Amino acid sequence: MYTFLKKKLQNLTNDKKFSEILTGSSWAFSGRVVATGLGIVSSIIIARVYGAEAMGIVAVINSFMLMATIFTVLGTSTSVLRMIPEHLAKYSPTSAFKLYRKTQYLVIGASLVTGTLFFLCANLIADKIFNKPHLAFYLAIASVFVVFKSLMLLNTQAVRGLRLIRVFALMQFLPQGFMLILLILLGLLWSARDVPVYAMLGSFALTGIMGWVIMEYAFKQRIEPQDTVEQMPARTILSISLPMLVTATINLVLGQTGVIMLGMFRSEAEVGYYAIAVKLATLTSFILSAINSMAAPKFSELFHSGKIDELFYVAKKSSKLIFWTTTPILIGFAFLGKPLLGIAFGRQFEVAYTALVLMALGQFVHSISGATGMFMNMTGRQKEFRNIILVSAVINILLNVLLVPSYGISGAAIAGMISLSFWNITTLRYIKLKYGRTTGYFPMLAWL
Repeated sequence: MYTFLKKKLQNLTNDKKFSEILTGSSWAFSGRVVATGLGIVSSIIIARVYGAEAMGIVAVINSFMLMATIFTVLGTSTSVLRMIPEHLAKYSPTSAFKLYRKTQYLVIGASLVTGTLFFLCANLIADKIFNKPHLAFYLAIASVFVVFKSLMLLNTQAVRGLRLIRVFALMQFLPQGFMLILLILLGLLWSARDVPVYAMLGSFALTGIMGWVIMEYAFKQRIEPQDTVEQMPARTILSISLPMLVTATINLVLGQTGVIMLGMFRSEAEVGYYAIAVKLATLTSFILSAINSMAAPKFSELFHSGKIDELFYVAKKSSKLIFWTTTPILIGFAFLGKPLLGIAFGRQFEVAYTALVLMALGQFVHSISGATGMFMNMTGRQKEFRNIILVSAVINILLNVLLVPSYGISGAAIAGMISLSFWNITTLRYIKLKYGRTTGYFPMLAWL
């Protein structure tokens, strides 16, 4: 088995057309691994030095920032992956820079308005939404940093549009690296329990500013006085970005529906079992994210250069890489999931095995489908993809309502598996009808 997989990966490595994506994926994956490791170290320090309450406050503020910035970024963290390579391929680096600058101003404007509103409503949010009035101070402080977190998210993706592979890997772990450094430095100078919150917010600010500096420098190195410039109105940028915002929001809802429904209808213990099953089943998302992070700008470049044959060649190769790197992990969960749950988390967590297998099956469909969502977003089909995801979300919610009260975590897993499979298969069929071929790969299915 090992020799077979090694041979498949070597074939991909030796492909000159695909080597850029493979190399980039390796860097992106490494960045995610380092970021995860640094995050774990920071969590251990917070838990041991500042206690569970401080850990909880950090988690709440981080969730607040996540929910706030998904709207303030306006979907541009995905759309820049399409628009920057498009302008580089069709026009010039100057044109791409002006597009980036306009996008940046849109994000800053939305962030300042949203941050101001959250600052004024901090007491209301803390009291009515979180039912924790003492969080008002932290929420007010966090509101000031919304603009920095938004810029961090935008610039982390914008460097991908310029195909700065190593810089993207760096940007992935900078927030965790800055947080760990600030956590240690502030902890040595100050004994307040607020240190973890300030360290996290400071890391957002430093990463956002550094990303801005990196993008400025990278563009200045490429710009020429004679460059052709194509002006893109803010209205056009938003028409491309907002469907991607809706898609990102729905994906967030899809990921949380099972947990919310279990919290409503079942015990807290079942929510815990399900959360662990989700974490294990979605481990392959590290690989998917790493490959997609490098494939996305390449898709945009090839599509807007009119190189459709090469576009599908690269898309199919990406799918092969996803398949051969994720399938062994998912098969391992199917056969070894129960003992793994028992050994790693305790015998009581073995009840999550069925849910783990069901969600692994959904992830398998996701894997053989390839980068369907990113393909749609990068080739101007973001509105169609938004509609598919919206239908998938409705299916997910309805199935959760029907199944969770009676079947608990297995019902939530079935709902997740069906909705994930639905949007992947539907997107594949759409691409097939549109282009006469698909992005998927599975050795035994000819239609893929």
